[in-house]
Amino acid sequence: MTDPVRVLLVDDEPIAREGLRELVGTADGFVVCGEAGNGRDALASIQSERPDVVLLDIQMPELDGFGVLAELPEDDRPVIVFVTAYEQYAVAAFEASATDYLLKPFDRDRLFQALQRASDRVREKDESRDGVQDLLQQLERRGRKHLERFVVKRQGRIVLVPVDEVDWIEAAGNYVYIHTAGSQHLLRDTLTHLQQELDPESFVRIHRSAMVRLGAISELERLGSGDYLVRLVGGKELTLSRSFRKGFEERVGRPL
Repeated sequence: MTDPVRVLLVDDEPIAREGLRELVGTADGFVVCGEAGNGRDALASIQSERPDVVLLDIQMPELDGFGVLAELPEDDRPVIVFVTAYEQYAVAAFEASATDYLLKPFDRDRLFQALQRASDRVREKDESRDGVQDLLQQLERRGRKHLERFVVKRQGRIVLVPVDEVDWIEAAGNYVYIHTAGSQHLLRDTLTHLQQELDPESFVRIHRSAMVRLGAISELERLGSGDYLVRLVGGKELTLSRSFRKGFEERVGRPL
């Protein structure tokens, strides 16, 4: 179920706010989250309530609607619908990037039309924000240097194990076993931490106690329980559990 669009009502006339409250209350998918009677209170309410949409009067004491808009950061503004009895402000309203302009008096259908436009704008902003967030995460992953080798202390020696020689990693309490084609190495670390350090394009968690290098997998075989048998190039057989299946499918780029 989609969350309702939260609407803040800003008008210096209590009767006007009451009428807006009643009309918005009959619109499916919208809810009034607060009211303000002047520009300063409007700014405080926008900061505290974080509305999706503001129905904003233009002529108000202390700070008018344009003044309210000017004090809101451009990258964090709610969607604005100006509401006024004065037609001469229309051009300025749209120049200020208002989504709509309601000229008093207006009827229920006209308000609903403005609310729908505002809702569409809210959705566009959310999608854009999600897209930007995804891009930032991609850039962060690209900028972060992944682990290239394991440093293992062994009988007074230090062994360097390149990650591209590792077939799979096995959890063992606060330790892990690093398995290569010809040997295994005990390292004090956890699978959860290594998931963050290793390149996700190369390594994938298949079980709460196992992670594998994708390049070491030769084939998969479906098991009756919904799990999969993961057979490595060297013959080792592991289990892909159902709880890790979705993550595995995302890594290989196709459903199993």
